[in-house]
Amino acid sequence: MEMAYRDRWQSEIAALKKILSAFDLREQRKWGKPCYTMDGKNVVIIQGFKDYCALGFFQGALLKDPKKLLVQLGRVQAARVMKFTSAKDIAANAATIKAYVREAVAAEKAGMKVEKKPLAIPVPKELKDKFRKDPRFKRAFEALTPGRQRGYLFHFSGAKQSATRTARIEKAMPAIFAGRGFLERR
Repeated sequence: MEMAYRDRWQSEIAALKKILSAFDLREQRKWGKPCYTMDGKNVVIIQGFKDYCALGFFQGALLKDPKKLLVQLGRVQAARVMKFTSAKDIAANAATIKAYVREAVAAEKAGMKVEKKPLAIPVPKELKDKFRKDPRFKRAFEALTPGRQRGYLFHFSGAKQSATRTARIEKAMPAIFAGRGFLERR
């Protein structure tokens, strides 16, 4: 697997790699991207996106972030990223990037981890109704892994209208009975 938008961000990736080479981190390829580890633990990763290149901190929520450069992508609890759109931007922030990486390395050495709280996702009324009417479906849903259940709950509760939630549940039923997660259906 190759990093997305690698060609577009070549100079930015090179600039970030140069900064990271000053640290006692091991560069590996994970998920097709340059990932920097310490004692087998992921510390930072370089990622290319459509509109920016990012330096991702696996335990970024632990960092102080005085410059307010870290961004939380989606609903992740621990990871944070710094976004860059040019090598010049990276060069201008090199000292700050180094300070954040030093802090991330210190947190890893200290064994610090973000305390992950289970995401409380309410079960939509439409799904509760379906469970009441179809106990076999309820058993199939409960047999899914917690992550697969969360994926469906995010999808179902993301609809604003009851009719849409009901339609999403109906459409997902065959995959749930098959034991597949929301993103595995296609």
